[in-house]
Amino acid sequence: MKHHPYFAKLLSGDSARIAYGARTLNEGGLQSVPKLHFPGGALIGCSAGFVNIAKIKGTHNAMKTGMLAAEAAFDALSADNSAPVDMGAYEKAFKESWVYSDLYEVRNLRPSFNTPLGIFGGIMYSGIDTLLLKGRTPWTFRNSRVTDAAHTRRASQCTPIEYPPPQPPLSTDLMTALTLTGTNHAEDQPPHLRVKTEEDGAVESSECRREHVRVNVEEYAGLLGRACPAGVYEYVDDEGGSAGKDGWGGKKLVINAQVNSFPSHGTGR
Repeated sequence: MKHHPYFAKLLSGDSARIAYGARTLNEGGLQSVPKLHFPGGALIGCSAGFVNIAKIKGTHNAMKTGMLAAEAAFDALSADNSAPVDMGAYEKAFKESWVYSDLYEVRNLRPSFNTPLGIFGGIMYSGIDTLLLKGRTPWTFRNSRVTDAAHTRRASQCTPIEYPPPQPPLSTDLMTALTLTGTNHAEDQPPHLRVKTEEDGAVESSECRREHVRVNVEEYAGLLGRACPAGVYEYVDDEGGSAGKDGWGGKKLVINAQVNSFPSHGTGR
């Protein structure tokens, strides 16, 4: 959009690009909020998906759930109990707080786009629900149970997208943009990303890593390497060729741990 003549004119001259926003929002709404506690910990704020999608706002909910979690943690730690800290009280407090009410009011907005109403019907429904009904409807639309993986098409089914080259200072290459995000991390931190192997994902074997490379390179044209916004995943030339223990077809997977603090990553398969 910045390359549109109107905006390009506004941003030209002595203006300089000094920062770049790097944020991934969980916007599934109330129906997508997971179980909020586990032994010794809890999910709070945007990591749990407390964003009010109608307002595109989540700071207020993040702060409040942080307070609720702190109170539950204090009570749990104060109890004379040698077992792992149980944060179940936090989830109960969340459901009794105004954060739950805030999300309940807009629970149908995002899911309405995936109903038989279609996109335009969803727009109309969302407008009526936001301005008039304000979530007082007796029904709740459920999110699609189709996983992201089920939506992913193979490379043979898609037409490659030809992106225009960066045009500084309006736009820059990926690594320059990443630098401008101001992410801070330890260069020698151990990687928390790994290729899932068994059902529990606890052990990573060379055979599974090689199969991962085969599927992603052969069938999906290196999907992770193209989708990752920070270059964390790369399918690089395997100097050992296809006979390499971790590679396939002359390629191998490299996970750059030094940049994996970019806020959009999970376990890859």
